[in-house]
Amino acid sequence: MANNPIEGGQALIKCLENEGVEYIFGYSGGAAIPIFDALITTNTKIKFVLARHEQGASHMADGYARATGKPAVVLVTSGPGATNTLTGIMTAHMDSVPMIVISGQSVSWMLGKDAFQEADIFGITMPVVKHSYLVKEPNDIPRIVREAFHISTTGRPGPVLIDIPKDVSAGKCTADLHAEMDLPGYKIKNKVDNDTILAIAEALAKSQRPLILAGHGAMISGAEAVLRSLAEKAQIPVTTTLLGKGVFPETHPLSLGMLGMHGTAYANKAVCECDLLLNVGSRFDDRILGKPDKFCKDATVIHIDIDDAEIGKMIRPQITCVADAKTALSELIKHVPVLETTAWCRQLDGYKVKYPLKFKRLGSLKMQHIIDEFYKLTDGKAVVATDVGQHQMWAAQFYKSDNRCNWLSSGGAGTMGVGLPYCIGAAFGRPEATHICFVGDGGFQMTFFELATAALHKLPIKIVVLNNHYLGMVRQWQELFYDDRKSGVDLEGNPDFVKLAESFGIRGFNLRRPGDVKRVLQNALEYNDGPCLINCEVEKTDNVFPMVPAGAALESMLIEPPNTKLDKPTGST
Repeated sequence: MANNPIEGGQALIKCLENEGVEYIFGYSGGAAIPIFDALITTNTKIKFVLARHEQGASHMADGYARATGKPAVVLVTSGPGATNTLTGIMTAHMDSVPMIVISGQSVSWMLGKDAFQEADIFGITMPVVKHSYLVKEPNDIPRIVREAFHISTTGRPGPVLIDIPKDVSAGKCTADLHAEMDLPGYKIKNKVDNDTILAIAEALAKSQRPLILAGHGAMISGAEAVLRSLAEKAQIPVTTTLLGKGVFPETHPLSLGMLGMHGTAYANKAVCECDLLLNVGSRFDDRILGKPDKFCKDATVIHIDIDDAEIGKMIRPQITCVADAKTALSELIKHVPVLETTAWCRQLDGYKVKYPLKFKRLGSLKMQHIIDEFYKLTDGKAVVATDVGQHQMWAAQFYKSDNRCNWLSSGGAGTMGVGLPYCIGAAFGRPEATHICFVGDGGFQMTFFELATAALHKLPIKIVVLNNHYLGMVRQWQELFYDDRKSGVDLEGNPDFVKLAESFGIRGFNLRRPGDVKRVLQNALEYNDGPCLINCEVEKTDNVFPMVPAGAALESMLIEPPNTKLDKPTGST
């Protein structure tokens, strides 16, 4: 049914409203003016959040989506405005985050002619989106918006780009704003093969040392309840990936915490010694495999994943199930018996006692001390956003998560600079929660200008700058594998972060002594008149352990600092 003519930009905003959009994160510009104008002329309930950089906007949207489970929307202009979102799009793509990126574009008749602020964002983003659209007619907008949200949120989620030329967003749209989708080639597999489920159940029944590996896919599917029920029914220990933190309660007796390069020693030992590994929603990335040809070499490997492209890509499992994690586990639990795993669980409990996560509270201020104290003061219930580096690994180790969507961290892309904008986006999506942002001094300086957005909206977030004056993880590798030759890692010239925060009107705290940790953190948690920042002058050359050198097998895990020189790793940091 045709509507009265409205501008394409207005149609876009109304269609976004139809999809339940609450916030749009972005930065304005000439080619997107008709869309920004529509935010006013349509009298919409959608709130626009002005970032200070398009990359920050895309990370805010990403954080909002991770914290709420809802698709997020980014709106930017053409050319450099659009290309500035590329890092954010790649970050969301690598971690399967539902995000719609809307970019203004030069007018249609100038495309390909190097017009002012023209960039082929459709082509540039092709490798890092789930799908892309270049809108050619105003009447296509309603259909494209519906399709974009459907594609972004179904199956394996991911970012979708909608590029809209200025003449299209300013043109007249008469199409039905609830237009039907036209996706004949896009199919989502919803059924689970019963024979496969029975084969998995039979393999589990024969196992004496089973282990569940729960990844981000299990969290995306909302499988946390059935995952817990399965683990408890069959008494199977559970380890998770970095992005799976919280899909199984990390305080549960069956939890082994995170596995992999900087995972717990007991999780890695469980992987090495299990006779069956049930992977639910993890893509077997290089950070958990170590050396692929030695990973679970004597165990039966079962892989449940919604994306068949991940099956056999890194590890060749004995049993595969291409299905949604929640759907598959809901069927599997009907057929899995109670297993006799008492000896296996006792063995792993022994490893927990023998190889605990630990740190020295005496001496200089430790990142681990600060993170552990925040965990205790918040009872582990805060929404935690991290940047990337040493602090990220220590946060993953010491801030246990019992709830899905409470852990926000860049996994696949390892993007520095995400921590603060993640926290801002999450605070918009879940204003009732306590929000803590752990950032290193390196990553924080990549997006600290987004303090303006946090201050403007008086978001009560706690920004914890774990300041060791180094790019700590790279420095650690240089110390361990390159004879401590430090190159390009000294962050001499760091600003006074408290004064920086105060220049934005944000309350700042300095923390230098271990004896002051609890008092300063309590003061920060009690401060709710907008954001606050805690500058923590931590030990400069502390290292993260356990550690599996890149390219080495999990059996080569270093639990403590080595006494001998190590060979250069074969994998990347």
